[in-house]
Amino acid sequence: MKKYQVVGIGNAIVDVFAQADDSFLELMGIEKGIMQLVERERGELLYASMKDRVQAPGGSVANTLAGLGNLGLKTAFIGRVHDDALGRFYAASMAEGGTDFVNAPVPGGELPTSRSMIFVAPDGERSMNTYLGISSELGPEDVAGAVAGEAEVLFLEGYLYDKPKGKEAFERAAKLCRQAGGRAGIALSDPFCVNRHRADFRRLVRDLDYVIGNQHEWESLYETDLDSALTQAAADCGLVACTRSGEEVIVLRGDERAVVPVKRVVPVDATGAGDQFAAGFIYGMATGQSLEVSGRMGCVAAAEVISHFGARPEADLRALFAAQSLI
Repeated sequence: MKKYQVVGIGNAIVDVFAQADDSFLELMGIEKGIMQLVERERGELLYASMKDRVQAPGGSVANTLAGLGNLGLKTAFIGRVHDDALGRFYAASMAEGGTDFVNAPVPGGELPTSRSMIFVAPDGERSMNTYLGISSELGPEDVAGAVAGEAEVLFLEGYLYDKPKGKEAFERAAKLCRQAGGRAGIALSDPFCVNRHRADFRRLVRDLDYVIGNQHEWESLYETDLDSALTQAAADCGLVACTRSGEEVIVLRGDERAVVPVKRVVPVDATGAGDQFAAGFIYGMATGQSLEVSGRMGCVAAAEVISHFGARPEADLRALFAAQSLI
């Protein structure tokens, strides 16, 4: 029995929310309704401009781990925060949510803790401005063998490949996990990330045990239509999951194929849908469920998170699974 059922590695980002009307967005030069990366000076300006800030721990893999913690699994997160107010908040919040934040906040003169300034307009539209900060310095020295090697399942974030040190951290974690008999997989993150790292990601699909992506990411990875892309992915990888924005989810393992229907709902906030699909799907995989049940678990978790604001579940996911006769 390993110490952790699931270990994640990714960007540790504090989500900071504030209300803002259209005139404020225009004044600050914020493009409404999109996510954009900002540099430090711009990030500090926007952070200082926020009134009545509300903050929550974020980051794609960290959101998935929150879902897995909700489901009762023992989890840990490999990330990097600074020893500042936001970094200490992030580490404490992850621990309070049941996930071991295994790396202590970093003291000294390094970059500040990563944060995403999210301005919410009266119509509910969100404008996200992300400063990566110290997360961009995550490296192999942050990956302890006592953590990655003690994971039954390792979950990796494709965004890490945007920095050479992140790529090294990613490779080290996967190697340690698999050498110790664990399973390692990746979320493709977004089509632009796939475009930037296509050769590396194609190699990872062959080398890793499972890969999760949406239709646009798979089509981008193999530069072809979805059916052809998934046929190639199934030949390359042990386990493949494809979400399709409210359409059926497709899960493949060799010649085995499951098509999971999705109940379409109008989202209150679509933030975190992919992260929580991954949580439900990985839970199914980690507990030995069939492809169909794992896919259905992912869909139930995603539907829960889009029913409210925020990227992490508020309901008891195990109770929702039980109501659907999944457990």
